[in-house]
Amino acid sequence: MNRILISMSLSTILWVTGCGSKHEEKEEATKFLVTSPLQKDTITTRQYVCQIRSIQHIELRALERGYLQKIYVDEGQNVREGQQMFQIMPMLYQAELQRAQAEVNFADIEYRNTKALADSNVVSANELAMTKAKLDKAKAELTLADTHLQFTQIKAPFSGIMDRFYARQGSLLEEGDLLTILSDNSKMWVYFNVPEAEYLDYKSSENNESFRHVNLMMANHRMFEFPGIVETIEADFNNETGNIAFRATFPNPKALLRHGETGNILLTVPLPGALIIPQKATFEILEKKYVFVVTKDNVVQQREITIGAEMPDIYVVKDGLKADERILLEGLRKVANNDKIEYEYEEPQGVIAHLKVYAE
Repeated sequence: MNRILISMSLSTILWVTGCGSKHEEKEEATKFLVTSPLQKDTITTRQYVCQIRSIQHIELRALERGYLQKIYVDEGQNVREGQQMFQIMPMLYQAELQRAQAEVNFADIEYRNTKALADSNVVSANELAMTKAKLDKAKAELTLADTHLQFTQIKAPFSGIMDRFYARQGSLLEEGDLLTILSDNSKMWVYFNVPEAEYLDYKSSENNESFRHVNLMMANHRMFEFPGIVETIEADFNNETGNIAFRATFPNPKALLRHGETGNILLTVPLPGALIIPQKATFEILEKKYVFVVTKDNVVQQREITIGAEMPDIYVVKDGLKADERILLEGLRKVANNDKIEYEYEEPQGVIAHLKVYAE
């Protein structure tokens, strides 16, 4: 009988102990992790698709009609300012120059003879003036003929790199025919479009000097080693896109960048006193972001927030939260609006520190 009683007592103790363990597990399972926004100065990096352009990029065209007699350079070659690049057959223009020179010589002799007669009062002053005008006209035609002859020599207007040839040696050129394209790549102009809201942030910032310094990520996802400076903004917004074009200038001493390349401009934006929360503390409804705010009565309340910036694992909250409020960090799918919960609080510094990327 005693053995039976002892066995029943042990069973009762084990049952009570088991129930207690299950109850404690249940209590632990219903506890949620809660934290607060971290308020600190931070930075974010904005990216903009960009187009890279040479500071000078011009078409070289034939200024006179004629045969392309000589090509002195090659495609892709660097040329110096004033270096001769093409020669259009000059014989016709040389003949015109010689004829114009002869006209000048004849008019000059006629003028000197008339002047001698005028000095002796043999001819009138009006006749002398007419011969002088004839000489001036001949000189003007000589200058014009010389200019046409010079046009047969196509020289580099600035130092740069050549594009492909659009005409070959021996080709018959008409006035205005394209010969090649010349680019000055010593510096590059990089254009990128900025949305209206970000443009207003830039213009209204007390220290917009920090917005002027930008970096360039090239198409191979490598950073261009030389930083650039935003030097100008276009006058008008594009009504279709709501963007306005910025232009940054980058030095290109190694001639790595070429006209027509693309990339991404990286703009570092300071965010003083930013409210930082983990992305996992948010949820989305109809493309709007929400968090569960925990009240003083331990009740969770759904609240919409506005995201000011996004970084890996982190959101910067622009509106909707205060620094001293508490938000639900884990178990967002296990609660509903106005549920009362039990929770454990973790300091925001510790929460942010355990994320993949820490906001510097």
